[in-house]
Amino acid sequence: MTRIAGVELPDNKRVVFALPRIYGIGLSLAKRICQETKIDPFKRVGELTPEEINRIEKFIETNFKIEGDLRREIQANIKRLIEINCYRGVRHVKKLPVRGQRTRSNARTRKGPRKTVATGARRKAGAGKR
Repeated sequence: MTRIAGVELPDNKRVVFALPRIYGIGLSLAKRICQETKIDPFKRVGELTPEEINRIEKFIETNFKIEGDLRREIQANIKRLIEINCYRGVRHVKKLPVRGQRTRSNARTRKGPRKTVATGARRKAGAGKR
């Protein structure tokens, strides 16, 4: 396995599809990295020469924030929103969707599994008398 930016990339995958395993790099960015470093995007990771690997690492290091640095920056941004007590910060604290999505029928990913609330005996007037 080849190691780029502290992440093990599988040797049997093509470069353009292996690079998105690095946090902060998606498919379009992987294509751009291959284009800028003049590496064939359909070459397998195992076929890369050490010189090509170094070119990719240096390009990523100089141009992008990835992995730990990016995670820290995102967490710092969320913490700042919470501290200034803005609407988005409050939504983060309450573990609700932040960007205006509806919560009445969806948002299960953010809210977690349903919590059943017992409401007592609800009956229509006179329904229990027969």
